[in-house]
Amino acid sequence: MILTVCMSPCTDVTIELDSLNVGMTNVVKSKTTSFGGKALNVAIGIARMGGTPHTTGLMYNENGYMFENALDKEGVPFTFVWNKGRVRENYKFIDNRSMLTEVNDVGEEVTKEKTEEVLGMVRMLSAKSNVTVLSGGLPRGVDAGYYGKLVRAVAPNSLKIVDASGARLFAAIQEGVDLVKPNIDELENTLGRRIESKEDMLAGCYELLDRGAKRVLLSLGKQGAVITDGTHNYYCKSMNVAVNSTVGAGDGMVAAAAMQLEQGAPLSEILRAGVAAGTATVMTTGQTSFTKEKFNEVITNLRVSEI
Repeated sequence: MILTVCMSPCTDVTIELDSLNVGMTNVVKSKTTSFGGKALNVAIGIARMGGTPHTTGLMYNENGYMFENALDKEGVPFTFVWNKGRVRENYKFIDNRSMLTEVNDVGEEVTKEKTEEVLGMVRMLSAKSNVTVLSGGLPRGVDAGYYGKLVRAVAPNSLKIVDASGARLFAAIQEGVDLVKPNIDELENTLGRRIESKEDMLAGCYELLDRGAKRVLLSLGKQGAVITDGTHNYYCKSMNVAVNSTVGAGDGMVAAAAMQLEQGAPLSEILRAGVAAGTATVMTTGQTSFTKEKFNEVITNLRVSEI
């Protein structure tokens, strides 16, 4: 089983426009609403690939039933800690150049008792899980150090994956994690410096390794991704495909990486599967995850090289 922990679920409203004109009236071409959050998207990706996910974290009374319905439809079991209020809403505007503009809600505050209840849930469920994925933001009023508490709550037998940035990432990796998955912008923002060359990129990954990560899977967007454990470095170029939406691509990458890590796959295969899932996600219209058929189609065309 792979456990995913979602502390910040969200309703994603994705709106396609010919162009986004600030201060003017814009006409919608298409609109889709999905009920997720990064860790929930990861669980859905795992389920679509035939894995065995379970998800936990925070959920909210007013509209949480829509998330339960969406997860049931995908075959993802869940055990949530429930709170008053409603899940936050995020708006994603995509123009005809595939440029993404996001407007994210801040969501409800939660009590310390609820966050402690989540830690207890993670302790219990991770003991039955081969891999535990901690992914996404935190609710309003919960500081970045909580990510360290989440990592400490994970059972020793469960491999730990973290998809976060900034202070949340630092708090997690100082407790020791098996894999982290920043993208290039997140790496720059986390380390507070520009990444302008391959040497800069590897140096940034090595800094995360020095701080406590065992592997770094660095997403380079449409250029593919890099993975390193400090001894071996691999690169996988993505396919040149039509991009329908970049929403959820990183979550697809984490889902595939988690399944490969669970199976004891080598670095190169963790990388190849991650790039395949991320690519398959951007090719999939109207969804925040990918299909197994599209994943299989992409992965056969990918090659990994050592750098």
